[in-house]
Amino acid sequence: MSFLMSYVIPFLLGLGLLILVHELGHYLVARGCGVKVLRFSIGFGRPLFKRRFGADDVEWVLAAFPLGGYVKMLDEAEGEVAPHELHRAFNRQPIRRRVAIVAAGPVFNLLLAVLLYWGLFVVGSDELRPVIAPTAAVASPAQVAGVRTGDLVLSVDGEEMRSWRDLRWVLVRRAIEHAEVRLLVRTEQGDEAVRVLDLRDFSIDGGDDSAEDPIARMGLQSSPPSFPSLVESVEEGGAASRAGLRPGDEIVAIDGAAVASSLDVVKIVRASPGQSRMFVVRRAGENLELAVVPGERPFKDGENVGFIGAGFDTSAMFATVRYGPGEALGRAFRLTWETSALTLKSIGLMITGHISLKNVSGPLTIADIAGKSAQHGLAPFLNFLAFISISLGVLNLLPVPVLDGGHLLYYALEFIKGSALSERAVAFGQRIGLTLLLMLMAFALFNDVNRLVS
Repeated sequence: MSFLMSYVIPFLLGLGLLILVHELGHYLVARGCGVKVLRFSIGFGRPLFKRRFGADDVEWVLAAFPLGGYVKMLDEAEGEVAPHELHRAFNRQPIRRRVAIVAAGPVFNLLLAVLLYWGLFVVGSDELRPVIAPTAAVASPAQVAGVRTGDLVLSVDGEEMRSWRDLRWVLVRRAIEHAEVRLLVRTEQGDEAVRVLDLRDFSIDGGDDSAEDPIARMGLQSSPPSFPSLVESVEEGGAASRAGLRPGDEIVAIDGAAVASSLDVVKIVRASPGQSRMFVVRRAGENLELAVVPGERPFKDGENVGFIGAGFDTSAMFATVRYGPGEALGRAFRLTWETSALTLKSIGLMITGHISLKNVSGPLTIADIAGKSAQHGLAPFLNFLAFISISLGVLNLLPVPVLDGGHLLYYALEFIKGSALSERAVAFGQRIGLTLLLMLMAFALFNDVNRLVS
């Protein structure tokens, strides 16, 4: 039941929404162009639910195999069409209308991403501030650039950075572009400095280390500022409350070892589920000893960690990132465009061998990430859905027969040729496209299984 709620349901809900929006694009534009729709299906195979309603008695179907959907329209290629309805057949429409109907699905996916990003930007979220430190990697781009622990990144190539996530995104883009990156930082001493990351020879793939985070391979890591271990809140009935901790207490030592910040406290507590720890706290100028036994709860990947039900002031670690409706809309369009371009460029790099095909993911990986993002809250889950919606839109626009982009390719050739392609040519293209698609799906599934096993 836990696996079902944590992974399967978020995956099905998320995928169902993306497919619904995609097919609604085809459906609404087809209706707007006067084309008769016969069936609207979410999923393939045996129908689990179907009902007819509307002026055209459209059949609405929910089918057993959820990885896709389709909108069936009146078309002479699908069967005989009554003479009085020929003007409503898809194949009788001018090219511009057929292009609009086919392109509408991917376009609706991209617009969904814009809408999701816009909502997230307007509502806002608490994000890690872009404070960085070099890793221990020798001769990494960050080390060569002179990055120092505690550097707060103000901008990258003139673009303002408001969060660690923004910084990661820009650095990945620049790495794929093989660019030299100028980071304007504020040091711990309050001075401004420029750190130049040379990513011209940096490989986003990483070869044998492809599983490693590319930001870590640049020699960078997030370095949240330290803040005092001052207890801000205590959960009633929790381990901290039972031990006698109160808001305003400062934890100065655990088991005789001094703690420098609340990050040290969190690290020790997480590693100590069910184990008694002796806390030394400073209260009203006096030191008190309190025996605290952290409780136990599951964390990501099924790992059990300790917790005591105490909160600390983390305002120095996070920044609230929020935008007005107008600016949020502009940023949503920009992020959707940049992600689309990055997706296309990544596909090109895979085809040319500059990025490993091991990076291709299938339904198991998507389900895994959907579940994990949902466990972290609504905002991470919606961010994930926006990214997948963009990927779905871009992939469907690729000029591969069977996909929407393949049909657009047929219409482009028809426009150039002056007449429709022969049924034989179309059928041949469909077989090639289906073969390529099945090979890609099999390869993606192989990668998924390989990741789970390893």
